[in-house]
Amino acid sequence: MYISRVEIDDRNRRKIKDLSHLGAYHNWVENCFPSEIDQHERRRHLWRIDQLHGKRYLLIVSEDKPETTGMLRYGVAGTAMVKEYQPFLEKITLGEVMQFRLTANPTYRTDGKVYPHITVDQQKNWLLRKAAANGFEIMKNSDGSNAFDPVSRDWPVLYHQRQVKISRASFEGVLRVTDVNKFKDTLTHGIGREKAYGMGMLTVIPLRK
Repeated sequence: MYISRVEIDDRNRRKIKDLSHLGAYHNWVENCFPSEIDQHERRRHLWRIDQLHGKRYLLIVSEDKPETTGMLRYGVAGTAMVKEYQPFLEKITLGEVMQFRLTANPTYRTDGKVYPHITVDQQKNWLLRKAAANGFEIMKNSDGSNAFDPVSRDWPVLYHQRQVKISRASFEGVLRVTDVNKFKDTLTHGIGREKAYGMGMLTVIPLRK
C-alpha cells in the first residue's frame, strides 16, 4: 500500500483548466496508474482534495505505486511524494488515540433509493453510526460532547452522463481504535459512497500510545 500527495498547481490556470468537476479529478487519479490502464485491470484508488495554508493537495491511497509524472500532470513540480503505507498500518494498536480527518458522502437509503444527509446533525450522526463497523469510536470532550466537527460542507459537481451534485462533508476530530483489522481496512478502503470521486478517505495522526 502507498499514500501519496502532490500540491495542485492552482496558480497555473491553463494547466488546471480541465479540473472543473469531480470526474476530471477521478481521471487524473486513474492516469497516475498507467500500467493498470494498459493491463485493463483498473483498481479503486482512494483520493481526496485537502486544503492547507492556502494551498490545495491531492492525496491518494493505493495498492500500487503511482507514477509521479502522472501526479504532476496538474501538480506543482517537485511536490509529489509517495510513501509506503504498510509500515504505518502495522504499528496501529488497539485503543490507540488518533487525530483524524475524513472527507465523505453521508447518505441514507430508504425505499431502495439513496438520499444525502444535508444538515450538520444528520452528517455527524451518520459518522457516529459508521464508526463501530469501521473499527473506531469517536472520543468525548471533557463536557461529554463528541470530539469532532465538520470543517467543510459543500456540493461539488460531477458530470456522469448528466450533471449531478454530490453532498460532501469533511470532518476533523479525535478517535480511538476499537478493532485493529477493521480500522486498517477502513484506512485502505474508505468509508461510505462515491469513493471513486474523492469521498471516503480517512487519514489519522497518532496522539498518544
